[in-house]
Amino acid sequence: MKADIHPKVYDAKVTCASCGNTWVTTSTKQELRVDVCSNCHPFYTGESAKLLDVEGQVDRFYKKVSAAQTFAEQQKAKEESLVVTNRSVDDLTLTPRATDALKKAGLLTIGQVVEKLAEGDAAVTAIAGFGQSALTNTKKKLRALGVELPEVKKVEKAEKAEATE
Repeated sequence: MKADIHPKVYDAKVTCASCGNTWVTTSTKQELRVDVCSNCHPFYTGESAKLLDVEGQVDRFYKKVSAAQTFAEQQKAKEESLVVTNRSVDDLTLTPRATDALKKAGLLTIGQVVEKLAEGDAAVTAIAGFGQSALTNTKKKLRALGVELPEVKKVEKAEKAEATE
């Protein structure tokens, strides 16, 4: 063996930070501190179901998880509010008479108005206080919002063609 190449060896005092247990071992350092020892570790004590929470790591993890879930729920609610069909008929900015007529007919959202338009123009103009000009303005506003208008049924197209002849 070569001389003077080996480190100095001490009888080191080891201290557990969790339970305060101490013992002596051989090391190149004079004093050692450990977080967990064989006296308090769940694997050695048989309390493996018990979590050892050093510095609140488990609590911080659960806080992060709950914050992420809350953020995801808020984003989902925000996206749903941006969906045009869930918005109120007031967002169409029609005349007060036309808006009131739609509300009295039970059409409170833009999606409900689009469903009524699928039944045909005659079904919408049959609403009391809602005339042809209001229908035209409604269709223009819906197109401006990016709503795809439903196609008029073929039966109604045939009726309109017969009425014009």
